[in-house]
Amino acid sequence: MGDSTVFDTDSRVLTLSVARMADALGNSFLIIVLPLYIASGEISLAGIAGTEIQLAGIGGFVLRKETLIGVVLSLFGLVNSFGQPFTGRWSDRLGRRRAFVLGGLALFGIGSAAYPFAGSYWTVLLARAIQGIGAAFTVPATVALINDYAESDSERGGNFGVYNTLRLLGFGSGPIVAGIVVTGGLAAEGVVTYDLSGLAVSGFDAAFAVAALGAVVSVALVVLFIEDPPEAADAASKDLSIAIRDPDGRGLDSVFVLGVGTFLMATTIALFATLEGPIRARLDESTFFFSVQFAAVTLANVVFQVPVGRASDRHGRRPFVVAGFAVLIPSVFVQGIVTDPWLMLGARFLQGVAVALVFAPSLALAGDLAGERGSGTTLSVLTMAFGFGVAVGPLASGVLYNVGSFGTPFFFGAVLSALALALVYSQVEETLPASAAR
Repeated sequence: MGDSTVFDTDSRVLTLSVARMADALGNSFLIIVLPLYIASGEISLAGIAGTEIQLAGIGGFVLRKETLIGVVLSLFGLVNSFGQPFTGRWSDRLGRRRAFVLGGLALFGIGSAAYPFAGSYWTVLLARAIQGIGAAFTVPATVALINDYAESDSERGGNFGVYNTLRLLGFGSGPIVAGIVVTGGLAAEGVVTYDLSGLAVSGFDAAFAVAALGAVVSVALVVLFIEDPPEAADAASKDLSIAIRDPDGRGLDSVFVLGVGTFLMATTIALFATLEGPIRARLDESTFFFSVQFAAVTLANVVFQVPVGRASDRHGRRPFVVAGFAVLIPSVFVQGIVTDPWLMLGARFLQGVAVALVFAPSLALAGDLAGERGSGTTLSVLTMAFGFGVAVGPLASGVLYNVGSFGTPFFFGAVLSALALALVYSQVEETLPASAAR
């Protein structure tokens, strides 16, 4: 399956990674922009905000903007994650990953272009759902292609490291660029209006245009440079079921456990976004500095993903995954107690180091086991779990903030991190033989 290499990386892997970088930049734009857009008054919340919700046996609470924002941010991940097992298996059956990637990117672009025309909360939800469907097609097919392009287990961790680095570079830089586009400057406040040859364009509309442009760039790269490998069609004859218990009877299946751990980890990452208003008020910081804090997790991944992925090819996957979850616990907990903006930035960066230790080795470990199961089906367990966590995190954060205090969502996240560590340490087994070390 050999192909040309760039910087010791298969050029096809690099192209897919750049395509996902552009797409991820557009998505992370919206994570920062949508809360501001909904809270700005341009989107009608009539009949929704202020409604009292009654929960049987628990009591009730009044819907605040933070909870409504959490629902919007969560919807993308919910639709995305629930769809991935089906689209991943479907791409295995057909052996046509490229078509799934292109279709998903097109849907994401359509959703981004729809936001300027949304006048109500419900139309914003619809646009976000369309984007979630698009991601459900794009993500499993993309990681399956990355896995298919690995010529041996000794390349897989490095390939996923490169993929995650560029994808997260887009995701991490998106919030910073979004803050600049919406407000018009690094330290500016309020939404700017641009004058484009006499046409007034709000900072919101400019941000939505950038998100749509990211999808267009990604489509162009995939159309021009990516083809399906012939091996992808072979998956049609494989067992495409998802196991929960280890087939050897030694406990839970390693891929399933990594999926649970990835879900819990992603939930802790996404707790932050919903609380933009309370965090900025508590730390007395600007929109731009909040954007930097949000981006710190993914920017740390940019620094560490490739070396961690390649190190896992030499020294094994499991030690890095276990270490990552151990670091995750304190990094999440401290976010609930710090009162200094720079300390929050440090905590977010440390959380990013933890994610880097977990993510590429986890994907590589699942890829090691995918040979008999189908790449799309197996890897969709982890990508689905990550998307589901990103969906649940904002919603959980909004609800926990409503019923508790500022620190409640982060203390809850630390408990989830400890649970993930216990599961991974006790259930996940190494996939690389000792002879693979080099």
